[in-house]
Formats: sequence, structure tokens, C-alpha cells
Amino acid sequence: MGRSSAPVVVQGTAVASPYDHTTVSSQPAASSGGGAAASGRGEKQPTRCRDPIFAILLYANVIAIVAVAGIYGTEAFSEAIDDSTSGYDYTGYMKATFILGAVAIVLTGITLPIMMCIPEILIKVSLILMLILSGIMMVMMFMAGSYFGGIIGAIFFLIFCCYARAVWSRIPFASVNLLTACTAIRKNCGVVFIAYFFVALAFGWTLLWTVSLLGVWEKVVQSETVQTADGYTYTQNNANYGYLFLLFLSYFFTHQVIQNTTHVTVAGTVGSWWFSPEDSSSFCSSGMLGSLLRATTTSFGSICFGSLLVAIVQALKALAQSARNQDNQILVCIAECILNCIESILEYFNKWAFVYVGLYGYSYIEAGKNVFTLFKNRGWEAIIADDLVSNVFFFLSLCIGGICCGIGYSFNENSPEGWFDNAPGSISATCAGLGFVAGLVLSSILMSTIASAVNTVIVCFAEGPAEFESNHPELSRRMRETWLEFFPDCGC
Repeated sequence: MGRSSAPVVVQGTAVASPYDHTTVSSQPAASSGGGAAASGRGEKQPTRCRDPIFAILLYANVIAIVAVAGIYGTEAFSEAIDDSTSGYDYTGYMKATFILGAVAIVLTGITLPIMMCIPEILIKVSLILMLILSGIMMVMMFMAGSYFGGIIGAIFFLIFCCYARAVWSRIPFASVNLLTACTAIRKNCGVVFIAYFFVALAFGWTLLWTVSLLGVWEKVVQSETVQTADGYTYTQNNANYGYLFLLFLSYFFTHQVIQNTTHVTVAGTVGSWWFSPEDSSSFCSSGMLGSLLRATTTSFGSICFGSLLVAIVQALKALAQSARNQDNQILVCIAECILNCIESILEYFNKWAFVYVGLYGYSYIEAGKNVFTLFKNRGWEAIIADDLVSNVFFFLSLCIGGICCGIGYSFNENSPEGWFDNAPGSISATCAGLGFVAGLVLSSILMSTIASAVNTVIVCFAEGPAEFESNHPELSRRMRETWLEFFPDCGC
């Protein structure tokens, strides 16, 4: 993007808040391009339920799974647990997981002030590490004798080098976005506990769905013994792909809704902090609770709408994977590749659409229109800032997972007496694996919360720079300065 095509951004001009707060305009509406509607700025929507039919579908889905689990699944689940735990004691592993989870939460909490102190350094280091990892993968391919894979790796390595060089000048702006997002989360840290609650809810949903799956497994997948011409026998599973698709769709639909409800809650909380900080500057602020209430009531249908689109693609992908065999591997691989691309596009689109749902209460379709307006006005800048910050989250989560993995590896037979008596498997290796998973998952919860805040900050800076200047002048000054370094013709 050349400097001559830089987007026009209103800076330092007091304009009426699109968020329906108490900002007073000091100039006529025409000075800002004819008001919110003409400028493409979002507007707070009337309070009413949006896309309610999709919320009803979600409720029907959950009720159906609960009914199936209650009628068919309880006995099957109990038998499966008895078969898998017979003769073994998992108490030590449960205690180790609890300890490693607590360590992961402490380490994750430490990362927040670190990200606020050195955001620019973290972004630069993470970008360099991504470049190094790309080079290592290329070298490993050549060393393994896979020259085709090595050539592909070399191409991607060169592309990544060009990307790193092109975005290096954008790092200061991305770092201020990260700092602003961390500040908003720190002021409303109760939203992190909401995120943990929804993760626990997702875990509970996974257990419930598993119970229902076990209950109907024999009806969904039928096994038969097949004998070949040379006398060899094997078991062949014949799945009812219609039922299997509905089960996959049920799981992914609800899981996506839980995940996106957190995202919308964070977006609403950060938006309230941006436009009305007096309502969103405490652990359990009214702005945060209001955002949670809207996400689970009036905006819940919109969340379900976008989630269902992604869930359909995910269910089709899972169905393709389950149908893979020796005769159709190429076709399934092509189908998975196409579905992966569609899934990535939908998830990325939803990430921005749900910001508008959380900020203004739009329906899903209206929020989507605003996403197109955002990218029309901001182009690659929003994508680059989001991508640079995502690298930081990935490496911090990886570091916390690695530390917890190392601590888990220290558990062995010499741990407190009775912990691992009659425990299956290698104790050190199992605890190391549990530590890595616990560290990665628990740290990712906070990182995903801050990632949602970063997306919201990018949108709010495009929508309401004047309110940012009024309510958070120091952060606004830093963001405006880094923006004008790259777009000096925007005015201020």
C-alpha cells in the first residue's frame, strides 16, 4: 500500500460518539463527512433480539444432546470408564495436573505486565523467531531427503522474509495496539474470569457430547467382519454419515457459540472502556456485565448465526476425515484443503464481524457489511497489526507450555508418597505432556482474550479516534504518532 493511497482518518476533531455515550460534538455533523451513516461509522442499535431463529436452533441442539445423553449415553459412558480405568489409579495425575494448571495461571498472569512493558520488543522477537522456525523447517526437509518439500519450504521462507521486511515499519503501531488492549483488559480483568468460565463450559459440553455419542455409537457406526479370498479376516466399520454429520455439527456449533460469546463480551467491554471509561474501569464493571448480558441475550442469535456457518464447514471436514480410506485419499485430501481454506476465511471474517456485534449490537449480516467497510478504509493495516500481535500470543503460550512441561517432567516415582502408586505409563513423560497441554491451553485463554481486545482496538481507532483522545490522551498520543509515521498525510 503506497503512501499516496493512505486512508483518511479523523484525528483531533471532536465528533459525536457512535457508541451512544455522552460525547458532545463541538462542530456540525457535516464536518465529519455527513454523520455516521455517510462516513461508514457504526451506530448503537436499538435494544432487541437479533437473528433469534439461530438462537432457537442452538437451544434445540443442546436440548437434543441432553436428551440423547440421558436416555442412551449414561450406561455406555459408565461402561467405557470402567473398561479404561480397570486396575489403574489416576489420582496422582489429577493432582499433578491441578498443580501444573496453577503454575500455568500464575505464569500467564505475569505475561500481562510484560506485554505492557515491552510490546514492541516482543513483536520484533516473535517475528524473528517465526522467520527462524521457517528456516529450520526448510533445512530439516532437505536433511530428510525430501527435496520437493525443501523447495516448497524455501519458497515459503523467502516469502516470509519479504513479509517481515515489509511489515517491520508497522511494528510500532501494532505495539501500541497491543499496549492499549492490555490496558483495557487490566482495567476490566474480570473479563478473563468470564473467559475461563466459558472454557469450563466448553469442557462440560465436550463431556456431554461424548456421553451422547457413546450412547448412539452402535446406531451410527456398525461393525462387520469381512473375510478376504486368502482367508484373512478384518473388522470393517460402516458409518451412517447422515447421523455422523449431525453429531459433528451439533458439537462444533455449540463449541463455536461458546468461543464467540467470549469474543463478543470482550469486544463490548473494550468498547465501553474506549467510549465510556467510567463504566469500565474495575474488576466487575457495569460495562463488562452489560457486555456479557448483551452477548447472552440480544446478540446471542447473531453469535449463533456466524457460529453455525463455521460449524457446518468443520462438520464437513470431520466427515471427510472419517471417510478416508486407501481408495479415496487423494479426493479426501483435496476436499480437506478446500474446506480448510473456507473455514479459515469464515473464522477470520467472524472475528471482525463479532467485534461490531459486541460494540453496537448489529445483526450478523449488518456486522458483516461493516467489516467490508473497515477493510475498504483500512486495507492491509488492520490485517498486519492483527497478525503481528498474534505471533506474540503464540510464542508466549508456547513458552508457558514449555515451562510447565519441564516442571511436569520433574514428577516421578519419588514424588509425594502414594501419588503414583499403580499409575499407568511413564510418570515423567505423562506429567510432562499434561504440563505442556495445561500451560498451552490455560495461557491461550488469556491470549485469546487480549487478541479479541486488539481486534476491538483496531476497529475503535478507525471508528472513534476523538473519543480515544478525550478519554485516554496518553495512549491516543502514542497511537496517533505511530500511525502518522507511516501515513503523514492523514492530518491530526
